[in-house]
Amino acid sequence: MTESKPAWDRDHSVSFAWAPGPAEHQRSRLARLIEVAGLTSLDEFRRQSATDPAWFWQQMIEQIGVVWKSPPSRTLDLSRGREFATFFPDAGFNYTEQALDHWIENGRADHPAIVWEGEEGSTRTLTYLQLLAEVSKASHGLVTLGVRRGDRVGIFMPLIVECAVAMLACSRVGAIFTPIFSGFGASAVATRLNDCDATVLITVDGAYRRGKAVNLKAIADEAVVLAPCVQSVVVARRLSESDRGTTPWVESRDHWWDEVLSGQPVHHQAAPTMANDPYMVIYTSGTTGQPKGTRHIHAGFPLKSAADQIVLFDVQSDDRVCWYSDPGWMMAPWLIKGPLLLGATVCLYDGAPDWPDAGRLWEYIAKHQVSVFGIAPTAIRSLMRHGSDPVHRHDRSSLRALGSSGEPWTPEAWWWFFGEVGQGRCPVINYSGGTEISGGIVGCTTIEPQQPCGFTGAVPGMSVDVIDPDGNPVRGEVGELVVTQPWVGMTQSFWGGPPPGHPQHNPARQAAADRRYLETYWTRPDQSGTWVHGDWAQITPDGSWYILGRSDDTIKVAGKRLGPAEVEASVLSHPDILEAAACGLPDDLKGEILAVVAVPRDSSDANDPERAANLATQVAENVVRDLGKTLRPSPVLIVSELPKTKSGKVMRRVVRAVLASDPNMGDLSGLDNPSAIELLKTVVARSH
Repeated sequence: MTESKPAWDRDHSVSFAWAPGPAEHQRSRLARLIEVAGLTSLDEFRRQSATDPAWFWQQMIEQIGVVWKSPPSRTLDLSRGREFATFFPDAGFNYTEQALDHWIENGRADHPAIVWEGEEGSTRTLTYLQLLAEVSKASHGLVTLGVRRGDRVGIFMPLIVECAVAMLACSRVGAIFTPIFSGFGASAVATRLNDCDATVLITVDGAYRRGKAVNLKAIADEAVVLAPCVQSVVVARRLSESDRGTTPWVESRDHWWDEVLSGQPVHHQAAPTMANDPYMVIYTSGTTGQPKGTRHIHAGFPLKSAADQIVLFDVQSDDRVCWYSDPGWMMAPWLIKGPLLLGATVCLYDGAPDWPDAGRLWEYIAKHQVSVFGIAPTAIRSLMRHGSDPVHRHDRSSLRALGSSGEPWTPEAWWWFFGEVGQGRCPVINYSGGTEISGGIVGCTTIEPQQPCGFTGAVPGMSVDVIDPDGNPVRGEVGELVVTQPWVGMTQSFWGGPPPGHPQHNPARQAAADRRYLETYWTRPDQSGTWVHGDWAQITPDGSWYILGRSDDTIKVAGKRLGPAEVEASVLSHPDILEAAACGLPDDLKGEILAVVAVPRDSSDANDPERAANLATQVAENVVRDLGKTLRPSPVLIVSELPKTKSGKVMRRVVRAVLASDPNMGDLSGLDNPSAIELLKTVVARSH
């Protein structure tokens, strides 16, 4: 096997969990790209792409096969600084033509573009030709409703075919869509609609969650009352007639999706958008203030999605790609855009991962022959509690790569995903970046050996480092993750209204959004022109990268700084602990003390004071064993659930606020289980 590898990938003297074989190297687009570029190693390719982003994106434009309506005057314009870098200035580009028309013109009209399945078992497949027809009809329908280039459209739907069609149709007509998490309440939906001044909301009559019908239309109606900017509501039929009942309706405002599309032409000429025209505003929440509307452009997010899928996941036209997500999180638009730009098949699943049984996702993979499957570590930890039998009942031989994003892994969960789901033969492409990035900052590739839970390096095209508080690069120590060069896909500031030339453009509002954008990512002493992402990271001596949690979750005890992931890994090494959250609390002597909140595998342990106390003592001893006596946690609280976002991330800042009796918990619009806060308050009060 060693002899079959190219010269640039032979010298690996350490042990790894997974290593590529001849098949991975022979298949790899990245390997061919390195060779064509005349470079000798992946490391050299990473260095070249980091120091010269214009060079890298010239390579990727050729790899993706981008056809400009009018060519760019240059690849990169830095006249406004790195903070407001412009790629492909003056180019004409509407990404839907590249994603749809291009493939139909090149012999893939009958290739599956989208394969969808709902929780209840309904399925639907659209070829590229059928998808273009649906998008065209929806585009004409939106124009009939008065949607024009630059207008904003909210999309509040589960991950169904109509959701993908709606996104593509908005882009086709030059409008700007904002995807909204389908689990939000009315207030959170209205906040996003109001911020982007949406005139149309596309939603559904309802959704299925664990076999029960959820009335999303009622939530949408309540949101529209709070968002008077919305003039029209388009409603897709998701529920069966027996589950739908009587859908609440406002005759002068509401329209059925199928009626909007009915009778419309099956071809729509894409609007002549420019490469730097906005096409999507997607919101990301912070610890304080209103959610931030990241502003993405036609030649930004879609191209970054496709490029990452090439260099990391090796997605090609024969692949079927699925990522378990929701339209409101960036991985759903990433899933819809990237494979279509590469002529592959998008696989959508709408429903709970473990209903009607714990094998639901693995059944989906087998049925639809998914080749690349991604999911958040939180979801894997949840599925682990059901054991391995639900996985083993289903064929996973179609899989060739696994993916993960959203938060750091724990070793137990990583090995379970790698061994049980991937059968020890599929690489786990760990992938970390963000909504404002349009994809990854660090990741893995299919042609490098992998360490559990880690990353093999910066995503090609990203200039990344880890620095100390003085701005110096550090190795073998925890530091701040930074990006030192611009990239295609970086948010074009925050949403501050339509761009210049639109009748609703407001220079003062955009200037305020620009200031917030600069303050969020770019304003750091002695780090001019450096994007500070807000993650703690570490580069080990062997070159592996690790993300250790958000830097606003930093814990500093007696002068020692550490991320919560390091503590939580120690806590989770206890066989009876399922989940954990670590945080720092103010202390007059040490500055901060370490606190831990843990969820037992047996929920009854949390309700028995004696068993909970014994478990807390054992957890504390684990941390002392792994991290030292100075980091003995106190308090250690045992609870039955942790506060989480609707995408499954633990909200550590909320845990910290409750433990510190701080009423300011920040933005809670993404909180999935408010009862966890009251439960934690009760346990805290009992511990005093």
